[in-house]
Amino acid sequence: MSRHLKIKIYNINWKRFYYNNGVREMKRILLACSSGMSTSLLVTKMKAHAESIGEEAEIWAVGQDQAKKEMAHADVVLIGPQMSFLKGDLQKEAQKYGIEVEVIDMQAYGLADGQKAYEQAVSLMGES
Repeated sequence: MSRHLKIKIYNINWKRFYYNNGVREMKRILLACSSGMSTSLLVTKMKAHAESIGEEAEIWAVGQDQAKKEMAHADVVLIGPQMSFLKGDLQKEAQKYGIEVEVIDMQAYGLADGQKAYEQAVSLMGES
């Protein structure tokens, strides 16, 4: 009698999660703002939206001083509107990892619209 093992591995440094002999892509979204504080509510709402549509996503926020270091672990980087002047510098660093950097939609940021911000991030990853 053969047994089928159900493997469930969670490791935030891996891009893939393994479920029952299948592979699902995990989205890793980094948000950066001046201190990492103003994006914390947006992170919570983005996570809730991802969960509501059945997607696995690691979403976290950092201050601008940690953005370059943390982007090595992300699939996409969204920055707060107040950091738009740093976009070019961050994009140069992001090219090393083959990821996009974009300013969070002003309306989504102001209203802490997790769905809109999540959809922006997913579209930057080339997914719909």
